[in-house]
Amino acid sequence: MQAWLCENPVGIEALTWKTLPTPQPGPGQVLVHIKAASMNFPDILIVQNKYQMKPPLPFVPGSEYAGVVEALGEGVTHLSVGQRVACLSGTGGFGTHTLATAAMCMPLPDAMSFEDASAFIMTYATSHHALMDRAELKAGETLLVLGAAGGVGTAAIQIAKAAGAKVIAAASTDEKCALCTQIGADITINYARENLREALKVHTNGLGPNVIYDPVGGDLAEPAFRSIAWRGRYLVVGFASGPIPALPWNLALLKGASLVGVFWGDFARREPKANAAMLAELAGWYLQGKIKPVIDRVLPMQELMAAYAHMGSRGVRGKIVLTN
Repeated sequence: MQAWLCENPVGIEALTWKTLPTPQPGPGQVLVHIKAASMNFPDILIVQNKYQMKPPLPFVPGSEYAGVVEALGEGVTHLSVGQRVACLSGTGGFGTHTLATAAMCMPLPDAMSFEDASAFIMTYATSHHALMDRAELKAGETLLVLGAAGGVGTAAIQIAKAAGAKVIAAASTDEKCALCTQIGADITINYARENLREALKVHTNGLGPNVIYDPVGGDLAEPAFRSIAWRGRYLVVGFASGPIPALPWNLALLKGASLVGVFWGDFARREPKANAAMLAELAGWYLQGKIKPVIDRVLPMQELMAAYAHMGSRGVRGKIVLTN
């Protein structure tokens, strides 16, 4: 097998494309021949030693991928050799083969391409868990999505529309706003040239959004929280902008609002049955055409450095996918 190996997590420049022994699956594992892998924001942090999970060295980055099962470990009964799967294992995706925990593999319907499947689990599971479980988003409510043109943002727009909500998508360029409109957003706000609070007052008749989905953090968090509706729910999804905001606690008091943490990975680990049911529902929505990953571009696996550079430029709309 071949893979991008991180032997020293000082940044992407330390990654090398190497030929490695093809591993054999242990108990509860499967060997996956990777057909496509997508890039997520944690894939940048993990090779800089900045992510919350710090894998032992050396490791192959790439948290999310899709492919074909080539071998089964002891005790694996729900998958078979030759089966198409999507996996989210935290590492291992940026190569030709990897070992995956069988319980974390999602069997794929024949109608789902490997490219779509590789860009599916992290963004759609995160957004579904956030909106439908943690925020209990209801039909007719108004959702504000920050960083709306990114992977989790585009997934959040589609899931919210499938749930019957009104969606306000906020992004940093007119081109990104146009993409959000194409996938179902009712209203867009370009926060690079519009005042976010003033725009939200206009678009919600002064009431504010019922739910705020925030994978960005940074300077946008406080003006967004100040705009939230009475009994609103503010979803803390991530900090793609870098800084972790420090919000004045009185804002939650004055609006009767909730600050709600979203950690899908631990939800999947602690509540596997609920997670499996959620993934099954999402797969059904995909087959019904309600949701579909937005893919910015598809590159060969050996062009990983170009993918990292594009991801770092914050110009990505949807997901970057790498293929073997």
